Amino acid sequence: MPNPTILEIKSAYAKFEHDLMKSGKLPMHSTDVGFWHGSNIDEIFQLFREIKLDRYKNFLDLGSGDGRVTLIASLFTSSTGIEFDKNLVEKAEEIKSIIGIKNAVFHQKNFYGHSIEGHDIVFVSPDSPMHRGLENKFLKELTGKLIVNSPHFHPTLLMKEKEFWINDNFSAVYRNAIQTPSLRKNLLI
Repeated sequence: MPNPTILEIKSAYAKFEHDLMKSGKLPMHSTDVGFWHGSNIDEIFQLFREIKLDRYKNFLDLGSGDGRVTLIASLFTSSTGIEFDKNLVEKAEEIKSIIGIKNAVFHQKNFYGHSIEGHDIVFVSPDSPMHRGLENKFLKELTGKLIVNSPHFHPTLLMKEKEFWINDNFSAVYRNAIQTPSLRKNLLI
């Protein structure tokens, strides 16, 4: 079986969104811990090409929703998605299976309870300001790069390395300025 392609991912999610709308639902909704909406597949694929995601060993998507970003990342590297909403994780697993993607894994859990240490690149599309807790997690655990895909809600205590505008979508890559593991763990923030 040939390697999955971006066109197969796009097609599977177009069908998913079409089926949702046909049943009177939008491809977005509140979950018990946040808000889900599907990312633009073409923009995410272009972003991953621009940052040369294939140079990284393991990709982690925090709040992976329906799995599209994790599956796009799997075209470049090994990828993991963490999502709290059971139905969204089931949809991600279903699409992964239909397409035949082997190097993506999904976990149904709250990402605050999942360590991000050791991942070369972490992705998040935050739905609230980071100072409400997420930035503390990054300060204590981030050992690789962080991609924030959002026009708002960027960290204020991490170092921005690069930013990208793809159409009207803003993303930036950050790193943790605190490189010493013992200092990171002892933060009282």
